[in-house]
Amino acid sequence: MTAPAVPAAPTPDVTGTGVRSYRAAVLAGTVLVGIAAAIIAGLTTGIFDPAVISDPGPLVRWALPLIGVLRDLATSVTVGALLLVTFLLPSGRDRDRALTVAGTAAGAWTLLAIADVITTFADVLGARSGDADFGAQLAEFVLQVPLGRTQLAMAVIAAGVTVLALLVRTPTGSAWCLALVVGALSLRSLTGHTAGASGHDLAVSSMMVHLVSAAAWTGGILVLVALRARGGLRAPVLADIVARFSTLAAWCLVLVAYSGVLSAIVRLGAVDDLVTTRYGLLIVAKAAGLGLLGLLGWQHRRHVVARLGLEQSAQAAGRLFWRLMAAEALLLGAVAGIAGALTSSAPPVPDEPPATPTPAELVTGEALPPEPTLARWLTLVRWEAILGAAIIAAVIVYVRWYLRLRRRGDAWPVGRVVAWCAGMVVLMWVTSGGAAVYGRILFSGHMVQHMTMAMVVPLLLALSAPMTLALRALPARGDDSRGPREWLLTIVHSHYGRFFAHPVIAAVNFAGSMIIFYYTPLFEWALTTHVGHLGMVAHFTLAGYFFANALIGIDPGPTRPGYPLRLLLLLATMAFHAFFGVALMSQTALLVPEWFGLLGRPWGPPALDDQQIGGGVAWGVGEIPTVLLAIVVAFRWARDDERSARRRDRRIDRTGADAELDDYNAMLAGLAERDVAAAAPRDLQGPEAHHPAYDE
Repeated sequence: MTAPAVPAAPTPDVTGTGVRSYRAAVLAGTVLVGIAAAIIAGLTTGIFDPAVISDPGPLVRWALPLIGVLRDLATSVTVGALLLVTFLLPSGRDRDRALTVAGTAAGAWTLLAIADVITTFADVLGARSGDADFGAQLAEFVLQVPLGRTQLAMAVIAAGVTVLALLVRTPTGSAWCLALVVGALSLRSLTGHTAGASGHDLAVSSMMVHLVSAAAWTGGILVLVALRARGGLRAPVLADIVARFSTLAAWCLVLVAYSGVLSAIVRLGAVDDLVTTRYGLLIVAKAAGLGLLGLLGWQHRRHVVARLGLEQSAQAAGRLFWRLMAAEALLLGAVAGIAGALTSSAPPVPDEPPATPTPAELVTGEALPPEPTLARWLTLVRWEAILGAAIIAAVIVYVRWYLRLRRRGDAWPVGRVVAWCAGMVVLMWVTSGGAAVYGRILFSGHMVQHMTMAMVVPLLLALSAPMTLALRALPARGDDSRGPREWLLTIVHSHYGRFFAHPVIAAVNFAGSMIIFYYTPLFEWALTTHVGHLGMVAHFTLAGYFFANALIGIDPGPTRPGYPLRLLLLLATMAFHAFFGVALMSQTALLVPEWFGLLGRPWGPPALDDQQIGGGVAWGVGEIPTVLLAIVVAFRWARDDERSARRRDRRIDRTGADAELDDYNAMLAGLAERDVAAAAPRDLQGPEAHHPAYDE
């Protein structure tokens, strides 16, 4: 008789003093490699050399880039931990540990941000801590100087994230913390290029993309290492988490390279500067490090990630994980060190305004474009790094979702793909083409930009049904983590999502926000700040999409009204646009005169006349897409009536009866009986009409 098989005991996870020391060495080694790379790069480029004028001393010269490296690593760990909780990790101990890591890293970031304020102040003014008025000058720096106020704001945000990350325990709370960190990084991007220097907006937007994507990539790897080092990310979930992060890391690599190229274009005067200047050599070294990281990551994910999900032994899975993460973490530390030295180095193109700026350069920071023609409207380019990257990514993702449905045999109309791509092309022209160039110079050009962005693009987006495609193409997760599909459902079904998607609210928001925007300081804020411009594009594009989706879309949303009410909402919107346009045409006061009135244009109509032309654009051009919407609504109404008639005919053929017609005939019969009773003699209509005497 064969003895019963004894089940094998589960292989314990990788533990032991040696392995734990190895894990700790990866984290410590990443920091030390970053510091060493910053020192080597700094010695090579001379950023530690004494300043000719107002030298702050060797302590500040050496501390400034090293504090920058440590601050960047702490910020990256904060971003990485919050990113994992928001998008990758299921509920449980790993999520709680990640939030603890986020809070701890944010606390270190806060202290380093404060140290960065002090060293930056000493470096800018050449002050030393022993000076008698050091404290008073430092207070003036953080309260009155824009650079000091920005750095203080970043330190305050870091302190707030420290507290919140230790309190929240849900992906939603983590997402709000992540939004605060992204806000702090956007503030930091403002400190890297002088506001009056040429290419300021491109430098700021590319730097923001660079900071966020680099922090997500570096921090994600370091947090995965930290969680594994503390006994988390056990083998059953390890493969899924690493595979999800691999996709995210690939996107981050592309964005880091993209934004790095744009930053180099702004800060390098010529291609020769890459090899003839110290700043260019640092860029080459950083690019080489990123290229090596991309190659290493591709090889690892090609040969390791797939095996990680097949390993039955926790010990074997652990070895594969460390093979995947250790080299990348150390190499990322080196790249972070080079980036820290690069931040402290002066670029070949100085971040200074022109010596003799024109009026347009004083107001907008850019040279005045040539007189507009149709060819220039269609061919001029003013690239917007953030929106340009988002639009390209949106086209790639939508097409990939479409191909995914086709591969599994599901149908999706090609016309919707064409509508989406057309909408993205129009949005690209609005944000980075001739409309973006002349929208900053001419009020009429701005109205062309605005009406196209708020009415033409949303119409195409609503016809392409992106949310419906996403819900069909994105895989659902079963481990309580929130992927893109889960976040989309969360937003759609949230109170805010249902409120703004309600047809009446969407119509009021679409029409009323124009008055609020143009007749409040919001318009000036959108013209003078890059953040305001991005907010304007996001708000009016989304407001137009909500309105168009309520009328003709098929994406999820609240119950749509009947077609008569839809036409009524559309006619009311047309009337409002006409009123708004006529008001601008008859207005005699210039909107934002500090901007449009001081550009010194030698061509084109005067600013007030151009504003009145813009009113005509709002009235005339804005009605064209509204008429198209009305045509689509009427067409959908006719098709809905046809479908209802066909359903009625099929029901009659199936049952031999027409319930609706029977109900209608019964209603008519009841009305006829009521009319007969009303026409009877008055003396037979009272209670005595049923007396026995009358019956006789």
